[in-house]
Amino acid sequence: MPLIIMCGFPCSGKTRRTEELKAYFEQHTDKKIHVVGDSALAVEKNAVYADSQKEKQVRAVLKAEVERKVNKDDIVILDSLNYIKGYRYELFCLTKHAQTPQCLVYCLTSEDVSSAWNASRDAEVQYTQELLKALVLRFEAPDSRNRWDSPLFTVLQDDTLQFEAVADAIFKRKAPPPNQSTQSQPLSSANFLYELDKITQDVLMAIFNAQKTSVPGDFVSVPGATEKIVLTSSVNMAKLRKFRRQFISYTKMHPTENTEHISNMFVQYLNKSLD
Repeated sequence: MPLIIMCGFPCSGKTRRTEELKAYFEQHTDKKIHVVGDSALAVEKNAVYADSQKEKQVRAVLKAEVERKVNKDDIVILDSLNYIKGYRYELFCLTKHAQTPQCLVYCLTSEDVSSAWNASRDAEVQYTQELLKALVLRFEAPDSRNRWDSPLFTVLQDDTLQFEAVADAIFKRKAPPPNQSTQSQPLSSANFLYELDKITQDVLMAIFNAQKTSVPGDFVSVPGATEKIVLTSSVNMAKLRKFRRQFISYTKMHPTENTEHISNMFVQYLNKSLD
C-alpha cells in the first residue's frame, strides 16, 4: 500500500506526527503499518549529518528499506528529514514504479522553535547547534506544484493533523502508472536527480563566467570534468539552459550509476551541440 513521507526541520515534530498517524491507521484500518526512520538504524545523527558521505549512505539504506516494505497491503511511513528535493523525487519514482500512491506531511516550524525543542531534549539525543543551523540552511521546502511533493499536507506545531484527508490521499487516489523514466531510474543511487541538477548547473556557470575573459577557440575547464568545453563562439545563457534541459531529460531516461561521470557526459553533449 502507500507511502507517507514525513518532512521538516530537525526537531519539528515529525516523529510525534508519525506516531499519531500510526495510531490513527491502527484504529481505523486493518492494515499493517511499517515505520522506517533514522531511529531504527541506531545511528549517531550528529556524526551522520555532519558527513555528506555517511548521510548519503543513510539515505540509501532508508530508501532501500522503503522499497523492500512497499507492497499492495501495508502502509509505510518514512520518518526522516527528507529535506532534499532530489531525494523526494527518487522516492516518488520508487512508489510510481511500485504503482502505489504516496503523500507528504510537512511539519512546518521556525528555526527558533526547532532550536528550542532540540535544547529541551536529553543531551545524548540533541543535535549540535551548529549542525541544526546547517541542516536548516540546506533544507529544500516541499512545493505542492511538484508532483513528487503532492499531495502535500502542511501541519503547524499546534495544528491537528488532517487524518481523514491523509487517508483519502493514500486510499482513494489511483497510483500513477510507471513509465520509462521511473523504470530506468537507478533507485540504488541515492539523490541522483539532485546531483544531476547541481552538476549541470555548476558547468553552466563555469562556462558563463569563462566567456567573460575567453575568446572563440579557447578551451574551458569545468568542475568535475577531465574534458574541456571548446568555445567556437559566444553562447548566451538562454541557449546553455536549453541544452541543459535537453541533457537532463536524456540522462533521466538513460541514467548512470556513477554520478562522477555526469560532468564529462555533459561536456561531451555540449561540445556536440555547440558545433
